Amino acid sequence: MSSEFGRILRVSVFGQSHGRAVGVLLDGLPAGEAVDLEELQSFLNRRRPGGSPLSTARQEADAPVFLSGLEGGVTCGAPLCAVIENGDQRSKDYSELSDKPRPGHADYVAWVKWGGQADMRGGGHFSGRLTAPLCVAGGIAKQILARRGVFVGAHLAAVAGVPDRPFPLYPTAELFAAVAAKPFPVLDDGAGEAMRAAILAAKEALDSVGGVIECAAIGVPPGLGEPMFGGVENRLAAVLFGIPAVKGVEFGAGFRAAELRGSENNDPFAAESGTVRTETNHAGGILGGITTGMPLVLRAAIKPTPSIGRTQQTVRLSAMENAELAIRGRHDPCIAHRAVPVVEAATAAVLLDMLLEGNHGTF
Repeated sequence: MSSEFGRILRVSVFGQSHGRAVGVLLDGLPAGEAVDLEELQSFLNRRRPGGSPLSTARQEADAPVFLSGLEGGVTCGAPLCAVIENGDQRSKDYSELSDKPRPGHADYVAWVKWGGQADMRGGGHFSGRLTAPLCVAGGIAKQILARRGVFVGAHLAAVAGVPDRPFPLYPTAELFAAVAAKPFPVLDDGAGEAMRAAILAAKEALDSVGGVIECAAIGVPPGLGEPMFGGVENRLAAVLFGIPAVKGVEFGAGFRAAELRGSENNDPFAAESGTVRTETNHAGGILGGITTGMPLVLRAAIKPTPSIGRTQQTVRLSAMENAELAIRGRHDPCIAHRAVPVVEAATAAVLLDMLLEGNHGTF
């Protein structure tokens, strides 16, 4: 099983949802980089469960314990290993699922691939719980990037078809910080209230809803990336699709570009204070797989939470017969709002890796 990415900054995520802990190993971090642990914990708290009626009631501190790589709050050049202990598992809620796979989950494919031996309690290694250590990696990457003038932020672009307004052409670090400080990560609080209502309505109906996350990175220099298979989109998409529940990724105008004419989709170039900018940003800051210097803009589509209270059709694997399943336990009626910092984390980690690669492992 390969749950790692990166070329210079190599990130490996390990653990299971109901195991003793989940964790991350970061190899290739520059030495001498200060890590603000309070800031990192604040970032992790944005993803942490149990914070509101809109998320699962599972209570986890999500406080990382650093086993190596960090001395006195500063990276020391050794591989950095951090673990987050699991403390509020209810494995009994999953006893039936070893024989009756949940629709929309990886239970069945894991049963096939590992001959029925996979630990699928709480989703096992496929669980969104594994995004907690990913946020440790991304939270550290965000701090290192910010010291170089590169900032990453995200918001809920839509939930259950209810849209937020998009990021402006030139989002700012202050805007990113303002959204991150909100209990519900939207630009338009009125849209946020409508999204909350849609989530609670789905919860009341024993159902769930999905959403779309818009993420942007500013301060990314032009010239980063490679054509074709080594492009910025390729590297980012590979990691973003590693986030459980991500079913689509687009850059700039994305699929909407297919509805435009070339005269509408092309971003006119303009000289501004000795640099080249574009008057629009349908390309999302990337042309030919290489950054243009404009804000990098992407969106990730998050599917509805597959664990719902309604009775669903499945099979009993031991007898190979049709069966019904009523899922018990604690589950999010929507996971998109908790996934906002996860998309930020994935984006930051990939950008840091690419910047380190372009600078031969140092800044």
